[in-house]
Amino acid sequence: MQANPPLHVAVVMDGNGRWAERNGVSKAEGHKKGAEVARSLLQWAGDEKIRYLTLFAFSSENWSRPQKEVDAIFRLLVMQIEMHRAELKQKGVRVRFVGDLDRLEAGVRLSIEGLQEELASESRLHLQIALSYGGRSEIAAATRSLAAKVQSGAISPADINEQSISEHLYTNGLPDPDLLIRTSGEQRISNFLLWQLAYTELYFTECLWPDFDLGEFRKALRAFEGRSRRFGGRSTVKPAFAESSAAESRIT
Repeated sequence: MQANPPLHVAVVMDGNGRWAERNGVSKAEGHKKGAEVARSLLQWAGDEKIRYLTLFAFSSENWSRPQKEVDAIFRLLVMQIEMHRAELKQKGVRVRFVGDLDRLEAGVRLSIEGLQEELASESRLHLQIALSYGGRSEIAAATRSLAAKVQSGAISPADINEQSISEHLYTNGLPDPDLLIRTSGEQRISNFLLWQLAYTELYFTECLWPDFDLGEFRKALRAFEGRSRRFGGRSTVKPAFAESSAAESRIT
């Protein structure tokens, strides 16, 4: 059995819309309920000694949704930031938004930048919120940045390796996820953390995100603890913290 809990858990919070349809409420209400579950997850993760939590909140593909729904999602985000920033600080949560944030409206960017700055010194739980995020575009942006450095003479092509690519991703300085949880029954990663999930354990549940609770979370953790993590070698178990310790030490 895996003796240690995952250091870093990533979550695809899927099913808000379907939950709203099943319960006869608006999609906005579904997203609101999903936000409440995400808030609870912060407490559960802290109680389970998880240090890093990454939530897939809004994908680059989600921009194609009806404008009314998109606007409602970002209004809810800003409202949640203002309502819970004191609680996040009290709980020692450091927040980092990752994605193509230049696509966000100025008011939304101002709100998330303010939250990041206010919580920059916290360290009990590192929360990453993937917003306007796409894994392929993240990798493309990293390679463009590296190509520009080669062109300028700052580095040579021989300097490009897995580490240098990782250092140019949105998630630079973060350990890769040990466990990915996806709700709603879909069994795909949907362009999420394509580079970072190379050796991540995947857990899928039929539960829609607004119905996700502590019991479902613990089921995912128990499933992780029962996995044998070989990392391409013969060792049956590699502690989750061992692979990530170097990356964790870079975060202040």
